[in-house]
Order: sequence, then C-alpha cells, then structure tokens
Amino acid sequence: MNRIKIAVQKSGRLNEDSLAILKDCGISIDNGKDQLKAQSSNFPLEVLYLRNGDIPQYLRDGVVDIAIIGENVLIEKGQDIGIVEKLGFSKCRVSIAVPKGKKYNSIKDLDGKRIATSYPNTVVEYFKKFNVQPDIHLINGSVEIAPNIGLADAICDIVSSGSTLFKNNLKEVEVMLKSEAVLAVSPNISKENQLLLDKLQFRIKAVLKARKSKYILMNAPNDKIENIIKILPGMRSPTVLPLAEKGWSSIHTVIEKDTFWEVIDELKENGAEGLLVIPIEKLVL
Repeated sequence: MNRIKIAVQKSGRLNEDSLAILKDCGISIDNGKDQLKAQSSNFPLEVLYLRNGDIPQYLRDGVVDIAIIGENVLIEKGQDIGIVEKLGFSKCRVSIAVPKGKKYNSIKDLDGKRIATSYPNTVVEYFKKFNVQPDIHLINGSVEIAPNIGLADAICDIVSSGSTLFKNNLKEVEVMLKSEAVLAVSPNISKENQLLLDKLQFRIKAVLKARKSKYILMNAPNDKIENIIKILPGMRSPTVLPLAEKGWSSIHTVIEKDTFWEVIDELKENGAEGLLVIPIEKLVL
C-alpha cells in the first residue's frame, strides 16, 4: 500500500504537538519507545522522527513527502520548501538578546559585534536591511551562555516565554521574526501522495477550525431573537428551536475563541439567558 511519509521532530514540544494534531485527525500511530520510524494503522501514513535541522534536506531530497516543522527552521534552511498550512502551535520568535547591563539604543550598536547563533542565514538577511555587519559565531546548542563566557556580545535564538534569557541575565532587544509550526511539503511529492496530502490537510483544517471555535446554546425571548442573530458571527445561520415555554426559543451557533467573551457579554445585554458553552472536537465546513 502506498503511504505518505511525514517527518516530525524527534523529541521535544514540537514532537508532542505534532503527534497530538495527528491523533486529533483520527490517525493512530503504532509507535514504540525510541523508534525512528512508525506507521499508522488506519491511514496510509508513515512517520519519520528526525532532527529538526535535518528535515528541510529530507524534504528537498524527497525522502519525506511532508513535515511538521517550525517556520523559523524553513526560513533558515529551507526557503525553497513550500508551506501548505500554518498550524497555530509551538509559537515562538527569533530574537536578538544582549546582557542586561549592556546599553542598547538600536541595531546599529551591533555593527561589528560578535553574535552567537544557530541561525546565521537569518541573522545575515535581517542585518542587511539595516546595513549592519555583525561578526557571526555559529553555535549549535545552548547559545545563551556565550555572552557570559566572553564568546559573544549578543545572541540570536528562539524565544518562547523568555525565561531562559532571564536565567542567563539577558534581555531581548530585537524580534527578527515570529514563527509557528507549519505543514511543509516536498517539491518532489508524487501525484498519488499529493492526493493523500489533500485528505490529511482536510482533516487538519477541521481540527484547527474546531480548536479556534466554541459551540454555544442560549435561551432567549422570541422578540429578542432578531437582535441576537445580528450579533452572532461565524456560521452561515444559527439554529433556532422553540422551547416548551411559550414565547421563548433556544439558539445554537458557533463562535470563535478570540472574540468569545466580547460576544457573550453582548448576547447577555440583548436578552440571552442560560448560555451553555461546549468544546468542539472537529468542525467540517
């Protein structure tokens, strides 16, 4: 049986989030401890567990058809690799940080200064825009220690919460780019596997839409229904069902998490009562 091959990070948070979205897509993976390759038992898919930095080359060579990878890695090592879906998890930023006690006015302060990073291409391209040329020290691993041991004047690295910078007495001074997990595709994917990718992407879109949405039910007097419907965003039209109590109806719809509380407040102000909020597992449009 033909299988589409997907690369995911071997370990870490991105690995966990990648496997979670595949599970939410209904894909069961027969994965044993320390396996570097595993298959799905209910979808024609094979998972390869790889080092994050190696994945762009595997995509380029057609060894894997698709990958869940940080967008920051593609910017550094795989700008020729296509992105078919942004996944909304494992969000971070690639930033410049300097010692807390160091005075910093602008990026010009780093001209000729030593910057430790595992993202040399990203640094060069960013600094070109400001006509600044840093002295790049390529480090694979924990770059945060470099200023403390006198190896560099600043660092460029991924930042999530900023706690690692804080622990190493560093402060973030420039955000070069923002990143999240993406679904990337090999330029050499076959027509057969493109069809499998389309099926997988359909499932992923349903999962992502559900993660961003909530299903709500509310009761309202019939003379308030028209105003309430005007407030409701999202789906084509809410469902309105009569209640046993005369003059009242139940209204069902989907709203997005980002505007959830604002919409709820407005609904209450316009006569909605007994609001019930339910998480959505999948949302197929």
